[in-house]
Formats: sequence, structure tokens, C-alpha cells
Amino acid sequence: MNNKELGEIEVLLKREIDKTTTSVAEYKELTQPIEPDDAIGRISRMDAINNKSINEAALRTAVLKLNRLKDVLSKLHDKDFGVCRKCSKPIPIQRILLVPQAPFCVNCAQ
Repeated sequence: MNNKELGEIEVLLKREIDKTTTSVAEYKELTQPIEPDDAIGRISRMDAINNKSINEAALRTAVLKLNRLKDVLSKLHDKDFGVCRKCSKPIPIQRILLVPQAPFCVNCAQ
């Protein structure tokens, strides 16, 4: 992988980290406890509790993605970056640009 491709990947990673960090902050705000003294109806409260559960799952997913992106960024200049962990073949640059945190090539990921 050449320096131009690594630079492109680094920019992409930083952009994704910023976007995911923003998402994590938004999900944290949406997963705040629901106050029992809020004047909402029973159905509305059940809906709010359901939405909170969905947002908590989305928060866990976003935090996992953020951790993986940061890990990839820290290993960007390692000699084995962009190499499939299973078959040891180079991961195509298009896959890295699409899913930078993917540790496997398309064939091995299936």
C-alpha cells in the first residue's frame, strides 16, 4: 500500500471517528433515564422505554465501532495493515475505504 492510499485511509478514519463520536454523544443523551414524574401517558411511557432500549443497543454498536476505528488508526502504519488476518492476502483498497475496521478480505469474511 502506497503513502497516498494510506493518507486517504487516514483522512477517512478520522472523519469516521468524528462522526461516530458525535453519534455516541447523541445516543448517550437519548439513553438517559426516563423520569417517573414526567406527565406522559402510559402508552407514551412504554414507547419511551422501548425507544430507550433501541438507543442503548445503538449506543453499544457505536461504541464498538468507535473503538475498532481508533484501533485501526493506531495500526495504520504497521507493516501488516491491509492484510487479511485469515488468508494473509492484501485486502483490496476499496474494501478498506468502505469498511476500514474490517480485519478480513471479502472472501474470508463470508
